[in-house]
Amino acid sequence: MNTNSGKIVCVTGASGFIASWIVKLLLQRGYTVRATVRDPSDLKRTQHLQELDGASERLHLFKADLLDEGSFDAAIDGCEGVFHAASPVTFIVTDPQAELIDPAVKGTLNVLRSCAKAATVKRLVLTSSMAAVMNNGRPRTPDLVIDENSFSKPEICEQLKSWYSLSKTLAEEAAWKYSKENGIDLVTLNPAMVIGPLLQPALNASCADILNLINESPTFPNKSFGWIHVKDVARAHILAFEVPSARGRYCLLERVLNFSEIVAIIHELYPSLQHPKKCADDKPFDPHYNFSNNKAKELGLSDLIPFEISLKDTIESLREKGFINF
Repeated sequence: MNTNSGKIVCVTGASGFIASWIVKLLLQRGYTVRATVRDPSDLKRTQHLQELDGASERLHLFKADLLDEGSFDAAIDGCEGVFHAASPVTFIVTDPQAELIDPAVKGTLNVLRSCAKAATVKRLVLTSSMAAVMNNGRPRTPDLVIDENSFSKPEICEQLKSWYSLSKTLAEEAAWKYSKENGIDLVTLNPAMVIGPLLQPALNASCADILNLINESPTFPNKSFGWIHVKDVARAHILAFEVPSARGRYCLLERVLNFSEIVAIIHELYPSLQHPKKCADDKPFDPHYNFSNNKAKELGLSDLIPFEISLKDTIESLREKGFINF
């Protein structure tokens, strides 16, 4: 159980949805975890971390801010591994540069600089996104196969006004450039829409999309996305650090589904729940695309949690957290 006893790692943005699960799994595996948050004294954002098994002995909170250069130095110095999960996730913004792009890009470079200063860091695992993979100008059709060789193009993200996608694309580009120039062993993980049980008290963006489908919304979006369980994403982060042969990028998704199909599954799982009866537009449903999971399987992710379980876990967690009553 404690084969990793004595190993020290850092998780940035530790109070977030994915990062909280990374911290939980690291503690389970015996690591000592340095968790960065903006305000360690804010119990609303840190109490769920401090209540994790092993936290009282092996979890240490550090204050750090993405835009504050050098603020990650203390947390990272002495660590073998760094999991950089801190980055804003929001799809409605008024100032994309200030709200998304600067924190994503400058924050990533700040963490990389701290890694470069610390002689102890063996690998940096970066939480990127399928948003940095998908917007490359190729139409998303059933004959399109997405894999790790696909990079979103900043100019296309701008044309689409897909600011979150632009922030993740520019951050990943900056990370690859800096890591190559400074000899940092970088692995990036590119998950699709991540759902599952919430450890943190606040509602995150991807689980909010599921909540909207069961919260008396009259319509569902005409969009198709890849989906994956948060436990599998957290597990992928651990593997990306622990498996010596891990390299490059890893796309993480269990299935591609249109929201129309998700509504149908919700109705099947929870017949009594209210759900939207019609699509937000009259266009043909946004088509699926195909994807390759081969690289993720090579990493050790051959048994991804099925979407139906991911969805049920999400809805049960939303109920438990008081976001919905039924």
